[in-house]
Amino acid sequence: MKKILIVLTLLSSGMAWADAVDALRDFARDVKSGRAAFTQTVTSPDGKRKKLSSGSFEFERPNRFRFAYAKPFEQIIVADGQKVWIFDADLNQASSRKLADALGATPAALLAGSHIDHDFTLKGQPSEGGIDWVQAIPKQAESTIQSLKLGFKGKDLAAMEIVDGFGQRSRLDFSAVQANVAVPAERFQFKLPAGADLIEQ
Repeated sequence: MKKILIVLTLLSSGMAWADAVDALRDFARDVKSGRAAFTQTVTSPDGKRKKLSSGSFEFERPNRFRFAYAKPFEQIIVADGQKVWIFDADLNQASSRKLADALGATPAALLAGSHIDHDFTLKGQPSEGGIDWVQAIPKQAESTIQSLKLGFKGKDLAAMEIVDGFGQRSRLDFSAVQANVAVPAERFQFKLPAGADLIEQ
């Protein structure tokens, strides 16, 4: 009886892993636009220091997105399909670079791109805390990212976890997720504020 239970447990957990991969593929194929609130927790490599931030996320496929950090500091990351801008309100400074150079196999590509299987190898991971996880391994070497995971509750985007090349862990938990809602085009346009410096890369 114990052996049967173990086999059933393995089968059911395997199904959840496969479902999570399917959920990501469905999300990439079926969800053309959306918005959500997020909280981000950045943990140092030794696990002792944590930084918390929060904001909003909007996207429209292909390759248009807007991360607006509100707390503790204002920062905006905007992509219009051609370029990516990062604006730091405290420094009153913006930087920009071509999207093709900036996106690659990055978390933003996983959320707002349209070639998931082309850019990533997807592997189901164990469920944790009611979230089904998918590991996305970049097919092209990406030295700034050690690992990248997306989490789903059923078909709904729930979380993202990134470990960078230095072992720093960033987790974004999404809430108030709205899929396939109309997002105004101007949300993906960046206008340099008066007096701000622009660094083009």
